[in-house]
Amino acid sequence: MIAETKKNAEQRMSKASEALKNNFSKVRTGRAHAGMLDTVMVEYYGAMTPISGVASVTLLDARTIGVQPYEKKMIQAIEKAIREGDLGLNPSVNSDIIRVPMPMMNEERRRELVKLVKGEAEDARVAIRNVRRDANNTFKDALKAKTISEDEERGAQDYIQKMTDKTIAEVDKMFAAKEAELMAL
Repeated sequence: MIAETKKNAEQRMSKASEALKNNFSKVRTGRAHAGMLDTVMVEYYGAMTPISGVASVTLLDARTIGVQPYEKKMIQAIEKAIREGDLGLNPSVNSDIIRVPMPMMNEERRRELVKLVKGEAEDARVAIRNVRRDANNTFKDALKAKTISEDEERGAQDYIQKMTDKTIAEVDKMFAAKEAELMAL
C-alpha cells in the first residue's frame, strides 16, 4: 500500500511538471515556432479541429509562421480562428497561404508574459503540494486503520516530502529559465 501510494504520488507530480513544461512551450518569446498554433481550433465540417488537422503549419522565417490549408475554402475560417485565438496574433492572407507574423516584444509585453509564466509555475507548485497532501492523508488513514506502523508512516511522509521538494525545485528551475528567456533581448 505504501509503495503504491508513493508511485501514484510520483506519477502525479511528474504529470504536473510535464503540464507546466507544456504550458511554458506555448508562451512565445518573439521567435516563431509551429507549435504555437497547436491550441487554436477551427470548425471543420461541424467539429472543432486543431489547425494542424486542416492545414500545413510551417516556418517561413524566424518571425513568421506559414499556414497552408488543405482546402482553399478553409482560409477564412483558419484566419478567423488565429485572430480570435488568445495568442495576440494578426494573420494576413496571401492568395492560398496565411502568414502569421510575430509581433516585436516590448518591455511591457515581456513583463506581462513573466507574470503569466509565474502564475503557471505557482499553479504547478500548488498541484504538487496537493498531491503531497493526498498521499500524506492516505498514510494517516492507514495508520488509523492500523495497517501500517507509525515508523512506516513517518518514513513514507519523509519520502513524499523529499519528492515534493525535488519536483518543486524542478518547477523553480523551469520558471527561472523561462523568465530569463523572456527577458533576454
